[in-house]
Amino acid sequence: MNDRQDKRARFEEGIKPKKRLRVLFFLLGLAAFVVGGILVAGGGPGSSNRVVTALDGVISIPLAEVSDGQAHFYTYRHQGVEVKFFVLKSRDGVVRAALDTCDVCYEARKGYRQEGDFMVCNNCDQKFRNDMINEVKGGCNPAPLERLVSGDRVVIAAADLVAGLNYFAQ
Repeated sequence: MNDRQDKRARFEEGIKPKKRLRVLFFLLGLAAFVVGGILVAGGGPGSSNRVVTALDGVISIPLAEVSDGQAHFYTYRHQGVEVKFFVLKSRDGVVRAALDTCDVCYEARKGYRQEGDFMVCNNCDQKFRNDMINEVKGGCNPAPLERLVSGDRVVIAAADLVAGLNYFAQ
C-alpha cells in the first residue's frame, strides 16, 4: 500500500465512527420525538387512551383501573364523532371525570395532560387542581362529567357523553 492509499484508508476510517455517531444521534432524536408524541397524544404515563362502548346506555370502567392517581383517557364514539374524556381518583379519594376539553379551548381539540396533582390544558397551559375537577365549571376548567361509583365500577351515562358532542364535532 502506498502512502496515498494509506492516508485514504485512515481518512475513511476516521469518517465511519462520526457517521455512526450521527446516525445514532438521529435515531435517538427520532425515538425521543415519537415517545414525546405518544405521551402528549395519549395523555402521558398512566393514561389508558382506549375506546369504550356503552352497554344499556352506560359506560362502565373498573374502579381499580382509575384508582392510581393518574388520569386515564377514553374515547366514546357516537355517530362518527369521538367524544374524549378522562377519569382519575384525586388525592382526596374522590373519583372524578371530565370531558377532555373546556368551554374556552375546545376548538383547538388539544385536551389536557396530567402533571402531578394538576391537569394542564394542552392549548393554553393553564393548570387546574385535580381535586377541583367536577367542582369548578366553566372557563378553561375541564368540562365536568357526571359519574357514579357503583361497587367496583365507575359508571358514566352515555347520554352525558353525547351531551358533550358539540365540543368534538368538526
